[in-house]
Amino acid sequence: MNWMHAPLWALMISIGFVCGSIPFGLIIGRAKGIDIRQHGSKNIGATNVGRVLGRKFGLLCFFLDALKGALPVLGVWWFLARQHPEEINMVGMLMPLVGVAAILGHVFSPWVGFRGGKGVATSFGALLSMWPLMTFPTLGALLVWIVVLKIFRFVSLASICAAISLPLLLIFRVKAFEAEPPITVDAFLPLLIAVATLALLVVWKHRTNISRLRAGTEPRVGAPKPIEPSSATLRS
Repeated sequence: MNWMHAPLWALMISIGFVCGSIPFGLIIGRAKGIDIRQHGSKNIGATNVGRVLGRKFGLLCFFLDALKGALPVLGVWWFLARQHPEEINMVGMLMPLVGVAAILGHVFSPWVGFRGGKGVATSFGALLSMWPLMTFPTLGALLVWIVVLKIFRFVSLASICAAISLPLLLIFRVKAFEAEPPITVDAFLPLLIAVATLALLVVWKHRTNISRLRAGTEPRVGAPKPIEPSSATLRS
């Protein structure tokens, strides 16, 4: 890294964090007149939004959370690769950092007391945008998510399995489809470390789900929603 570029790197990473920190789940809930943090699992992510408000709002939240991960990463490519082609060597290193910043912004959003979602949708958007190296591993992880969800009907289990599969799929992508010119260790290792760290972060954010899975109390997709006690019941 050329230290003359440090201010630019800091700016783009900060933009990634701010974009990722936008709590779309909370905003959608507010628009429907509720605080999503007081319902369901009390998480602001797409799964809880869909569980509480309905599938279309859950899909909307997933799309917006993915978009806030994708746009900062695509901004790096547009600004550096297109506007400053002489800086093309920076793109491969800066895109993962900006993507990680967006994911951390979502998971530790300052707008909700540094507590956010579990990072699945934002990770999906950020990684999918890292064309071409991460695009196919990300689509492979999406396939893992779909298959596990179809078989077991646990969103949390599907998300955990998809996250764990990402580093493995990245290694397979690099080994099975050699790039021209070949990907150097200096370029590949930081990305692999970043992806493995994100996978661990997603698993850690699902630790309460893991406890419920072990206890047999994790809700399945399609199961009746639990009836929340009304305020009158709470007062009685």
